[in-house]
Amino acid sequence: MPAPPEGGSGDRRASQRMKTKSWNRRTTWALALAFTLGVASVRAQDTNEQAETAASGATTSAIAAPAGEAATPAAASATKSGRAAEVIPLIVMDDLPLTDAIRNLARQAGINYLIDPKVAYGAPGPDGKMVPMPTVSIRWENVTAQQALEALLNNYDLQLVQDPKTGIGRITVKDPTAPDPLVTKILQLKYANPSNMVAAVQSSFTDRRSKALPDVRTSQLVVVATEKELAAVEELIARLDVPPRQVLIEARLMEISRSPSTIKGIDWGNTLEAQNVSFGNGVTVAETITTVPGAAPSGGGPAPRYSRSTTMTTVSGSGGLSLNTFNGFNPNIAFLNADGVRAVLSFLNKDADTQVISTPRAVTLDNETARLAVTRAVPIFRVQASTQNTTGGSEVNYTNLGTVLEVTPRITANDHIFLKVVPEVSSIFRTVQKRVVDTINEADEYDIRKIETQVLIPNSHTLVMGGLMSDSTKNIYSKVPLLGDIPILGMAFRHENKALDKKNLLIFITPTILRDGDFVPAQTDFLQSRPTELSSGIDPDSAWEGARPRDWSHVRPRGTRPEPQFQEPAMQPGGLGR
Repeated sequence: MPAPPEGGSGDRRASQRMKTKSWNRRTTWALALAFTLGVASVRAQDTNEQAETAASGATTSAIAAPAGEAATPAAASATKSGRAAEVIPLIVMDDLPLTDAIRNLARQAGINYLIDPKVAYGAPGPDGKMVPMPTVSIRWENVTAQQALEALLNNYDLQLVQDPKTGIGRITVKDPTAPDPLVTKILQLKYANPSNMVAAVQSSFTDRRSKALPDVRTSQLVVVATEKELAAVEELIARLDVPPRQVLIEARLMEISRSPSTIKGIDWGNTLEAQNVSFGNGVTVAETITTVPGAAPSGGGPAPRYSRSTTMTTVSGSGGLSLNTFNGFNPNIAFLNADGVRAVLSFLNKDADTQVISTPRAVTLDNETARLAVTRAVPIFRVQASTQNTTGGSEVNYTNLGTVLEVTPRITANDHIFLKVVPEVSSIFRTVQKRVVDTINEADEYDIRKIETQVLIPNSHTLVMGGLMSDSTKNIYSKVPLLGDIPILGMAFRHENKALDKKNLLIFITPTILRDGDFVPAQTDFLQSRPTELSSGIDPDSAWEGARPRDWSHVRPRGTRPEPQFQEPAMQPGGLGR
């Protein structure tokens, strides 16, 4: 058998290699083409989904549902997502299946959900046939996806119930007999006390499961209620949690000293007429007339301005002053306007027998008590006598004596003020000697003058109260030394005089309702120059610019004497000085 040619085997191997390379190229091109087509298909699918989502519309954030409805718990939790805060300008759905519409809106709202099979596949009708899935056709502008989802679910009697553990919501058909789910919300209060708000919030609940818990430390109110009740609670708190109104209380307590021959009350008529201030309605009454407040006076003949009859007469004036008289005494209570107060105070300040006890001022909240006190603690000793079984001793207690004024304002709707006023003035009256078990001890007696009343007064008017009188007797002795001490005969050389002093306490109280514009920050500098620098005309800034370090070379240590300094005699012309 003849041998094959030497080059035949090499050609076959070369041809085989060429076929392998060609097959590899074809396979590579096929794989590349398949991969390219797959990527394009995936991109097209994503593009279609995005277009479908944009066409169906979706959004984020949540606002209140239609009147009478509210956000579900799952939707409320979705507001925490940044996507739920976006507002979509336009949402349009045309004949879109309900499940697809729910899916698109829930995706945009960032809600994890499951759809109940009854919702996804429909429910059998009365004839037993399956009712087809409803379609949705809507057009909404400037709403969020959460708002749209809530409205859509409410329209088809659906609800979204969220599992608190997993955070996944379940969309089911509403059960008409099932109670509404409870929602927990923390409400921040600005001005109101949480403890005081609980009673008002609890009274608005209709569901027995609802409750409100106060947190005084953080001024917050924890409310557990249904969405409908929660919306009502938020509206109630918005009306009640407002800044409280404030009242400025200005008081002046004055004491007038008079002798028994002149003191008969406060003559408001002479006081105001002396200052050219008129008041009253100009009614003059006769001595025997009897008037009733609000009735027209009857009688004849001119008479003094105030009645001197033994019956009670009441005269009311329109000039800001009301007064009462009884048994010929001048009135001890009045309501003054600003002009009347200035006139009365001007008159009293010129009186040498008038002493200003206190002029307190304070700002208090509406319906809160302001207590102004200027007192001194006075010791009171309680002495206990010794017995066979016990040892006697003394116990010290302290009581506060001075001026105390308690005022509680309450502002009415027409800017009048109800005032509950309790002024009290106490002082040591005298020192007396008391005998306790054969032991004479000295004790202080003190008197207390106090009024407790409630009045209605216009804003910025002044209530004046008087008639709190106190009597004091002073024994004045004068005698001739030695001769006045002789028994019986000494009466010719000594003189004893008893002086009776009556004091009338006047109380002026002016309540003023403060507005928001009354609180203006003071224009003051934190650092101020000394008055000497300002008065001398030296500019502090220029003084600092020209300042130099202090020269300490002439300062010697403490305790050392200065070195003696010698001055050489001056040389005179023409020779040595003599």
